[in-house]
Amino acid sequence: MSWQDIDRFSLGSAFNGVADQAPVVLPPRPGVIAGSLDLRVLELLTARLCHELIGPIAAINNGVELLADDPVLARGELDRDFVHDAIALVGDSASRAASRLQFYRFAYGYGRGGSMVGSPPNELASRFFEKTRIACDYGESIRVLPLDWQRLACNLLLTGAEALSRGGSLVLAVARDGLDLEAAGEFAALSPETHAALSLTTPVDALTSRSVQAYFTGLLAETLGCRLVRTEELRRLRLTAVAPAG
Repeated sequence: MSWQDIDRFSLGSAFNGVADQAPVVLPPRPGVIAGSLDLRVLELLTARLCHELIGPIAAINNGVELLADDPVLARGELDRDFVHDAIALVGDSASRAASRLQFYRFAYGYGRGGSMVGSPPNELASRFFEKTRIACDYGESIRVLPLDWQRLACNLLLTGAEALSRGGSLVLAVARDGLDLEAAGEFAALSPETHAALSLTTPVDALTSRSVQAYFTGLLAETLGCRLVRTEELRRLRLTAVAPAG
């Protein structure tokens, strides 16, 4: 089955049978995001993306400079261990940069009705969190949902990751009412600023580069006609995109 075929599933059929006959999802409410996003939201999302790429790209540059400036290499001699370490640094950093770009291209750039380019979302998420302090479980039940819902799922992952400053785990699954993300770890909690942005109560001009991710996630939920419910307990946070019953 192609990704285009999956994307043409109705939301009701996508959830039907996945989690004890979840309620049928109503079509997206018109006019929630009728046109382009507010310019400030776009600016903050761009700044966030650039911040995510600065680290690995700077490491690539450092590795290349080490190879170019090393006096041993300049004299035509070869230190195999040094070259191996420098190349490993460049390769690892390039891989991290590519993984982040591909994940954000889908999370931020996928448009309604578009086709999937490259790896499926679950593989993008797996590579995004690889070699981090956060383990990501992108459940099988999520992988068969339409791409619009998987885009929301990926943005929920980004929002949940902000609650795990000391690492932990993220688990995505289809719940009875919709999408469910569980974030578990030490001090797993959303800041008041992030929670306000997630519920779309923060004015656009008060958003920051830290809170814009939650705000964008809230907007995506609204375009799918659902609401986000937060539940917090000791070392555990749950975010559920509740789909209205039809």
